[in-house]
Amino acid sequence: MPGNKDKVSVQKPQALTKKRLRWLILLSSFPLFGMMAAFGIAPNTSLEEVPVQQVVLGLELPEIQLDSSADMMFWRQERIQRGDTLATLLSRLDVDNQEALTFMRDARDMKAIHQLVAGKTIHVQTTAAGELLLLRYFPGGSEQMVVEKTNGSFKVSEKPAQLETHIQMKSGVINTSLFAAIDNAGVPESVATQIVDILASEIDFHRDLRKGDRFTVVYDSLYGNGEPARAGRVLAVEFVNQGTPYRGLYFEVDNGESGYYTPDGKSLKKAFLRSPLEFSRISSGFSAGRFHPVLKTWRAHKGIDYAAPTGTGVKAAADGTVAFAGWQGGYGNVIFLQHQGSYSTVYGHLSAFAKGLRKGQHVRQGDIIGRVGATGMATGPHLHYEFRFKDVQRDPLKVAMPTANPVPSKHMAGFYEYTKSSMARLDMLRGTSLAFLD
Repeated sequence: MPGNKDKVSVQKPQALTKKRLRWLILLSSFPLFGMMAAFGIAPNTSLEEVPVQQVVLGLELPEIQLDSSADMMFWRQERIQRGDTLATLLSRLDVDNQEALTFMRDARDMKAIHQLVAGKTIHVQTTAAGELLLLRYFPGGSEQMVVEKTNGSFKVSEKPAQLETHIQMKSGVINTSLFAAIDNAGVPESVATQIVDILASEIDFHRDLRKGDRFTVVYDSLYGNGEPARAGRVLAVEFVNQGTPYRGLYFEVDNGESGYYTPDGKSLKKAFLRSPLEFSRISSGFSAGRFHPVLKTWRAHKGIDYAAPTGTGVKAAADGTVAFAGWQGGYGNVIFLQHQGSYSTVYGHLSAFAKGLRKGQHVRQGDIIGRVGATGMATGPHLHYEFRFKDVQRDPLKVAMPTANPVPSKHMAGFYEYTKSSMARLDMLRGTSLAFLD
């Protein structure tokens, strides 16, 4: 045998019959322990009687070739750390220095790629030599940024991210304010806004909140490339206000109509919002007589003043038509909306109107129609809001508001089935604090 070949030693019995050879081959298929004594060796057989001789065989081993071709491509990723720059990221991603310089030159006007968000991830595709072929960055939202090398230079494009839906559950207790409780529970602002909108007909979030009130919310959370993108729709919410629990459940019927309902199918939507602002405070209530801060006289105050920063969005309290939008005396910039059933609402002291708002335009409940300001007879930024019936001002915090239609009886079985999982999640979280959950 040639001396440069690997050697393998085996044992070959001498003078074995074909029958005995078949028995030995059969032996090799049994385990070393267990039943081998019963089936592997014939009784009264002496192993010492079987002579053996050593045989050396030479085996040719193939050579292993490693492909170092520059055509090989690799995907790498790196999580953005606080203080990172494009240069530091590309270095950690093993991108060639000259390639990194070319990329940063071509990307100098791509603002989004320079606005790195700590905790997000950069994905790159490179060759074995470190040539950068493609960079993918998902800062959030529904779009991802893709920078691809084409004809020696880098071009940027935005492509839809592949979003996945995860269900999140959060719970919190109010110790100081609703804002603080929501923040401590890690609830996104858009979800907090939905909670207020869903239960606005049941709870006055300006006046009724107390220390010890608690909330639980179940909502969709959208993920892109494995990273949080944005919060989605609230599926269920429970808010315990002064010991009384209020629940809202999302339900969509076959015709595409959707809304929030109580567990027994009653609609939580009122014909009018209690307040046209979110998270503001009442600076002056409805009164038959108050001292006017500008006129310095006592006179009736037939509306509600909500103190809020200039520019805060003002919502339409109900579906309606714009009867007037412009300047009117002490109201300053003001909007009059006409609603069904001889109802109307007034929004005064605005700093601006919604873009394109005009007389005769139809608006829907919750639409932003203007911005808080201090125009007209106002000493500071606030919204003056009036609720009128047959052109007579009424206190919107005391008048009974009509409700929307409940779940149709023919859909009640589907409603109970649709909301069963949401109810189970609320029941599971009742009395617990899950603010620590991600």
